[in-house]
Amino acid sequence: MMWPDNCASAAARQRMAAALTGGRVSEWTEAFAAIPRHVFVARFFQQDSTGAWQSLMWGDPGYLESVYSDEALTTQLDDHGVPTSSSSQPSVMLRMLEALDAEEGHQVLELGTGTGYNAALLSHRVGDKAVTSVDVDYGLVKAAGVHLGAVGLRPFVACTDGAQGWPDRAPYDRVIATVGLHSIPGPVLDQAAPGAVIVVPLGYGIVRVTVTDAGSASGRFLPTPAYFMARRSNGAAPRFDEAAQQQPTDTSVPPADLLDRLKFPASLALPGYVTCSWKDTDGNLESVGLWTPDGATATAHVSGAVRQCGPQRLWDTVEDLAKSFTGTPDLEDFHLTITPTGQVVSYRADGGPSWALPATP
Repeated sequence: MMWPDNCASAAARQRMAAALTGGRVSEWTEAFAAIPRHVFVARFFQQDSTGAWQSLMWGDPGYLESVYSDEALTTQLDDHGVPTSSSSQPSVMLRMLEALDAEEGHQVLELGTGTGYNAALLSHRVGDKAVTSVDVDYGLVKAAGVHLGAVGLRPFVACTDGAQGWPDRAPYDRVIATVGLHSIPGPVLDQAAPGAVIVVPLGYGIVRVTVTDAGSASGRFLPTPAYFMARRSNGAAPRFDEAAQQQPTDTSVPPADLLDRLKFPASLALPGYVTCSWKDTDGNLESVGLWTPDGATATAHVSGAVRQCGPQRLWDTVEDLAKSFTGTPDLEDFHLTITPTGQVVSYRADGGPSWALPATP
């Protein structure tokens, strides 16, 4: 073996694999028990009490326990200390892989290679020659190839925009994404075989659809909420200074609702939205900031004062969502219907609200 391993690491991944399924039978247990996550996450970053990023690697105290915990791990930061890649939470990975229902004989396309860990799990299950994995970051693709080779796996890995898929190895029986999307890219749908299953993160949820015809598919969201790093794109910065100058309006929607019960539907109604919050000296929520890639910005204070600016009035949308959902909606009640003319998410089948998803550029 060219990669470091010992009894402690082997035991740690066995414990993690068993804990992920909670004793139930899963066809993926063997893969999680066999694939060493520490090879793919040789170093990761954690924030200390001051918010500063600290790196951990093999041999550091707490490294092995963290690598084999059910936690997402930040694996890459940009020059400003903003996370740009991570190793996903293993329990979420498991749920997505189970929903994918991939088995030997299936051709699988993965969007978002990242560390290569998910590609390794797929390769263990269906065979590495049947796995195609793409990522827009050349550095990640190169490192993932090294990681995969270190454990004796050689799936096809390429550097390209995942929204374009990889037509040369199509058609695919299964498609999975480990990067947040606003809709399922058209080229990916075109490369999916009839009857193919596609599992991708959309907003703050994960959707599973089955391809029914050319350019058409349908399915519903998994019950598990999740957030994956968004596909890389340029977006405007929040305009909080400008918003502060606006005349306030009143809202009856508590700002905390956007961070909790309305979080998922807001990700459908406001694709790509980002939030932040401010707390008082006692740690209590004081106000919430909200902005979208087009530069629209809103702030909502616990007093009920809302200030908005930009091309759309974001908090008005939040108000509409609050009227549609009196409690926390179940994710399984949201359905995605894809036709050659568009993609629409609908809530329940009894005339509930619906949202047209933006096309992936």
